[in-house]
Amino acid sequence: MNFEFSDEQRMLRKTVRDFVDKEIMPFIGEWDAKGHFDTGVLSKLANLGLMGVCIPENYGGSGMDYNALAIVCEELERGDTAFRTAVSVHTGLNSMTLLQWGTEHQKRSYLIPQAKGEKVGAFALTEPGAGSDVVALQTTAKKSGNDYILNGQKTWISLCDSADHFLVFAYTDKSKKHNGISAFIVERTGEGFSSKATKGKLGIRAGNTGELFFDNVRIPESNLLGEEGDGFKIAMAALDNGRFTVAAGACGQIMACMEASVDYCHERETFGKEIGKHQLVQQMIARMEAGLQMSRLLVYRAGELKNKGVRNTRETSLAKWQACDFANQAADDAVQIHGAYGYSNEYPVERYLRNSKAPVIYEGTREIHTIMQAEYVLGYRQDKPLNKMLPAWHADN
Repeated sequence: MNFEFSDEQRMLRKTVRDFVDKEIMPFIGEWDAKGHFDTGVLSKLANLGLMGVCIPENYGGSGMDYNALAIVCEELERGDTAFRTAVSVHTGLNSMTLLQWGTEHQKRSYLIPQAKGEKVGAFALTEPGAGSDVVALQTTAKKSGNDYILNGQKTWISLCDSADHFLVFAYTDKSKKHNGISAFIVERTGEGFSSKATKGKLGIRAGNTGELFFDNVRIPESNLLGEEGDGFKIAMAALDNGRFTVAAGACGQIMACMEASVDYCHERETFGKEIGKHQLVQQMIARMEAGLQMSRLLVYRAGELKNKGVRNTRETSLAKWQACDFANQAADDAVQIHGAYGYSNEYPVERYLRNSKAPVIYEGTREIHTIMQAEYVLGYRQDKPLNKMLPAWHADN
């Protein structure tokens, strides 16, 4: 594996970092305190070509590789998890899934405007009684002529009030269990659709998360993604992409914790010397550095498999699990290094700690990924190539 970034990737990192420093850092404290999601940030990201960074140019994207998406997510989460989450959902869970599974008509109608940032896409799988247990879905889609009639509810949906289109998973035949789940492209403008933001979240308060409601929403047959019964496979393939972006974002969270902690270590003195001179503080800084470097290796390894068009469920699961755990630990250590000030929003580390918990839960809990990795090692789980994979990336994309 080549561990060197290309000139294009280095320029991309600088572009996103400069954007974060200018457009997010000065305002994120206020947005977080008010629970405000600034959609203008997404428009500015679109102007930079970052809402479809790894989507081929013929579908409106920037045509960069999948590790370029990782770089974008890492640098965005250095600013705040809310904006990495938006790109994860829009690009990782929605647009990349359309690229992988969509018909040419669906790509022209939905993928192109999303990759250009003209429209925003989201992903709707989780329900009040169905998280890790996907088969427990209650949402249904019943055939009616050339349409489907959608009824049900989704929860913990990022961009619930902001997205134009949603990938929604529903039963078309509940008797078939996971083989009876189908995926649909659902537009916000459909009659019977409504959404409601969730307030009082522990973290990611500057993001838009909430519920979706479907009351006899009519969906044209042409908005069925894949075939009837493909929904479970599509959801799992989408999560491979989403988890990849979450893992990459966790690297940014570790980086943010380390930068804030290093600055504070040089500012604060105790017992006549900078606190960075104390060995137990150094131990926490060293743990952040180790976590960052190990997480990056796992993330970019998964990215290279994506670039080659190789199924990467195992590798992406490991990256997501470990990177998010390292980020959670880094945030806890950052608060500890800041002492009493870490408990105040005068410094950003209390926000990092609050934000670091959700990624340990969503897109596969720590416990789900632990089971997955054990089952791979024990031989109970084996992945077969999907009949539809993300297109391998080539320099001439």
